[in-house]
Amino acid sequence: MMSGFSFEVLAQDAGTAARRGEFRTPHGNVSTPAFMPVGTQGSVKGVTPAQLAATRAQMILGNTYHLALRPGAEVVRNLGGLHGFMDWDGPILTDSGGFQIFSLRDRMSLTEEAATFRSHIDGSLVTISPEEAVRLQEALGSDVAMVLDHVVQLPNTQEKIREAMERSIRWARRCQHAATRDDQALFAIVQGGLDRDLRQFCAAELVALDFPGYAIGGLSVGEPPEAMYEVLDYTVPELPEAAPRYLMGVGRPLDLLEGIRRGVDLFDCVMPTRNGRNGMAFTTRGPVRVRNAKHREETRPLDETCPCEACRHSLGYLRHLFQAEEMLGPTLLSIHNLTYYQRLLAETRAAIEAGQLTAFIEQIVAGWEAGNDDRQQDSLQE
Repeated sequence: MMSGFSFEVLAQDAGTAARRGEFRTPHGNVSTPAFMPVGTQGSVKGVTPAQLAATRAQMILGNTYHLALRPGAEVVRNLGGLHGFMDWDGPILTDSGGFQIFSLRDRMSLTEEAATFRSHIDGSLVTISPEEAVRLQEALGSDVAMVLDHVVQLPNTQEKIREAMERSIRWARRCQHAATRDDQALFAIVQGGLDRDLRQFCAAELVALDFPGYAIGGLSVGEPPEAMYEVLDYTVPELPEAAPRYLMGVGRPLDLLEGIRRGVDLFDCVMPTRNGRNGMAFTTRGPVRVRNAKHREETRPLDETCPCEACRHSLGYLRHLFQAEEMLGPTLLSIHNLTYYQRLLAETRAAIEAGQLTAFIEQIVAGWEAGNDDRQQDSLQE
């Protein structure tokens, strides 16, 4: 029996499936819907824990595969677990390595027993089975651990999608049987590509196993956004009302809003920091490409409504930092983007409580379209 965990729906939007909830964990509560910054290797790139906390981030994500390679899960455990290791006292979720089955498929071989990777660091072989994925995450000490699943690229053949979905169910059972910590919640992951029957079958099988939370995985891997929204339309209703729902690896602001509209509670993505490092900022006026020459003598900040460190400076100064290749530039834009995401989610929670989510989304999208001339906000997705 888990200790220290609960999830409660506090408000429901009047016209959509969106809900405002509270996810309670041993390391603090998370107001949902929530966005989790990605700290793959025990660090949200370029941002200190204090700076991260100042963005109002509530919960962050680490990656089991990468941390197992370097410095090793046992090293992290001996240095205080992931919370002590990276000096983050809030909730942490760890991905199991399932995404690497997709992203590192050229360096990976797969059997029913496990996935074996050739390390991108030194070429050594690393085998992660469902049981090993759980053992590693228990050593890391995250609040939420994910089952090991089989992620495939989309589009793909029906045979491969079905095979991966069925393996994900079998692996979820093995992970559940291997779990020993009562202070770590194990979330299942629904697979099935873009196939309604497969998604609903997978959801039913996993719900029958009674996990404390459920993720929707295998999306944002090549399919158009509209196809992802359709999957959410018929998958989310199959998941329990009393458990948090997590859409993995999805991070465009519009996709967050569309996921929330459909009843998703948790999100993660590298977009805020990756785009920030590459000179692109999210703002209430839409995306701003800081390197653009037209910003050379711009005196206004990135976003007049934003309280972050980056917005204390002129846009012209931020452009200078990138042109001069000063490391402060990527750090400031990463902080800004993380702040933007947390502000967007906080405002979304308030809109749900007021029963006005649809009007809020229309207002946000209108602001992006009316105020921006630096297009292509999705060009740097993971």
